[in-house]
Amino acid sequence: MTRDQTGRLIGGIFGLVFVEVNAGTLPSVAGVPLRVFAIAAFVGLLVMLRRDRTPLPTRTAPRTNFGRRYRLVVAVEAVVGLAGILVINGLLHAPRATAAWIALVVGLHFFGLAAVWQLASLRWLGAAMSACGVAGLVLGLYGCSPATVAAIAGVAPGALLLGFVWWSVLGNAERRSELA
Repeated sequence: MTRDQTGRLIGGIFGLVFVEVNAGTLPSVAGVPLRVFAIAAFVGLLVMLRRDRTPLPTRTAPRTNFGRRYRLVVAVEAVVGLAGILVINGLLHAPRATAAWIALVVGLHFFGLAAVWQLASLRWLGAAMSACGVAGLVLGLYGCSPATVAAIAGVAPGALLLGFVWWSVLGNAERRSELA
């Protein structure tokens, strides 16, 4: 697997986890189909990544690098995420807002990855996920139902992640066919 494929796989895994964990809060009539769809999207992604074995020419080579700068972004994300969770649960006593905080922190970390990997498209994903996180935080802190917070701050960011990875994989397939 290339580094670019590994990055896509990581994004797909987190998208799947966001949906699977948070869709359980929704009524079964909505939660079950969302979970099934997320699993199907992830399995399809695995198939596409497995098929995509030919490297792109050097001029369009992926920029994914899991070096020191990447590890720094992830370390900051982990520290800020954990600190926020402790504050939300310990001081604010608002556990409903936890998923929203995670969505916000994950969304913000995409801005760091956009800089590290020089991929401007990650800013769009970061902005969308951060918006979901902020909306979920506001709703969670003001006592909205857990299902509402989970849908906005959990399922939506998961769908965004899965959709972004699919967009990236399909765009890569288009570039390959144009270059062939």
